[in-house]
Amino acid sequence: MTGRRANQLRYGALVGLTSPYRASPETITYALARAKIGPGGRPAGASSPSLCRMGRRVLILAAGVGSGHNQAASAVEAAVLAREPDADVHRLDILETTNEVFNRLYDDAYFQLVSQAPWLVGWGYDNADPPFKLAASPLQWLEQLNTLSFVRELRDDDPDVVICTHFLPARLTSLLIARKQLRASLTVVTTDYDFQGLWLTAPFHHFFAAREESREYLTSIGIPADRVSASGIPVRAGLSGPVDEAAVRASFGLRPDVPVVLISAGAAGGAYTVQVVRQALRIGRPFQAVIVCGRNTELKAEMEQVVAGREDDVVVLGFTDRMADLMRVASLFVGKPGGLSSSECMAAGLPMVIVNPIPGQEVRNADYLLEEGAAVRCNYPTTVGYKIESLLADPDRLARMAEAARRVGRPDAGADVARTSLSMEGEPLWISRDAQRAMLANVEEGLAAADQEGARRLRTLCEASTGRSLALVTQAQLEVLSPLPWATSVELARPMMNALRWQPENLDLASTGRWLLGERETRTLTIR
Repeated sequence: MTGRRANQLRYGALVGLTSPYRASPETITYALARAKIGPGGRPAGASSPSLCRMGRRVLILAAGVGSGHNQAASAVEAAVLAREPDADVHRLDILETTNEVFNRLYDDAYFQLVSQAPWLVGWGYDNADPPFKLAASPLQWLEQLNTLSFVRELRDDDPDVVICTHFLPARLTSLLIARKQLRASLTVVTTDYDFQGLWLTAPFHHFFAAREESREYLTSIGIPADRVSASGIPVRAGLSGPVDEAAVRASFGLRPDVPVVLISAGAAGGAYTVQVVRQALRIGRPFQAVIVCGRNTELKAEMEQVVAGREDDVVVLGFTDRMADLMRVASLFVGKPGGLSSSECMAAGLPMVIVNPIPGQEVRNADYLLEEGAAVRCNYPTTVGYKIESLLADPDRLARMAEAARRVGRPDAGADVARTSLSMEGEPLWISRDAQRAMLANVEEGLAAADQEGARRLRTLCEASTGRSLALVTQAQLEVLSPLPWATSVELARPMMNALRWQPENLDLASTGRWLLGERETRTLTIR
């Protein structure tokens, strides 16, 4: 590393400590590690595992809007290291590198809306649902302006593989690849069970949908099948397989002879959670409840007051790193259907009582769980006790729900993501702007790509030797390259692309052709 680059990274770490651009200790350590210097400005010692690794650089990016995206990133990180121990792996929450105002806009403001105006969250989710709808919106410019420090660092670090578990870093990474400022392969890992249009960007190497129906949707709107997989949502290890139930129960002070109801209090929200717990305590059947409040210390203190006098029946916990153990000994989970919590329940074969889902992604997650028979939904906090008691009174139904959860659970999702991401070779998929607009129009009109005829029809350009998809263009663009309707291949040539640059109506096609050519003067691609 040059002295100039090392000084840049020293400066970047200093900025993280002294400016309104917040940086976590993890972020600062990452910057210093890349500069090969220690936290005190001294040369870094060889004892640091991240500096000793000589393998590929793998960067796993999330955004801390809630905990689910970071949890998925952590699961992917563990899977990557398990598969490639010598990899130089770093995981980063990019909101920790942005300014305070943008951070609050992205994180705090979102949860304020969830609390105060959930209908607006649902409207925003549905409005942004069609792919590429916000491709040229002011939102994109706002994101780029407020993430300049992260973008510069990403570009200069030059990782080999980037895996994103949130759409914001995925879009930023894709932008750098499109500008040829980054050579990394990009994989995008969705963290909810229904596809949402903000996740789709271009170019990218591979897209991981959470379930088969989402994969089918993506291919139906035109994404080539070789670029998308249904992996499930990456979850922590230890959710499946045998467990010493007696030992786990004993460690939490739980009796061996009654069912355990696991209540995710921190996820459900303060006042709503209090109502849920009060109703649960009115259940007439023998059971024990474990209430997990996460890092919400105020909520934990309130819960302890609510359950005062019932300590033999209720265990109140703050943050715990043993959720996997609790999920495997519980009979029922009560909480919100976040992508990660739902995935963990299914991996553990744990039936769910869904409460208070956020409009948009959580409502759609709930629909999926109900469809598969792995959950029931409670629409009113005052009836949650009835829901729990009715399920505990029907062991056969509870067993069927547990089996349904195990059937759709994907405990190895992280391993699947790691395997595909680390084996990725070749060029990303480019989607021309005209193809993006055509895809958006088709979706808004309810048309599958196969149903579209004429100039707006999507066509795939493929590598001649392997058949791998390389670009999506429209029929109108294809006819400029090859006017022969029976053609099965197209010849790209640099002089033609240079000429198209001077034709305003073909500027997008020229950009696409120049991207596909790279350093070549000519290239033959097959048409699909």
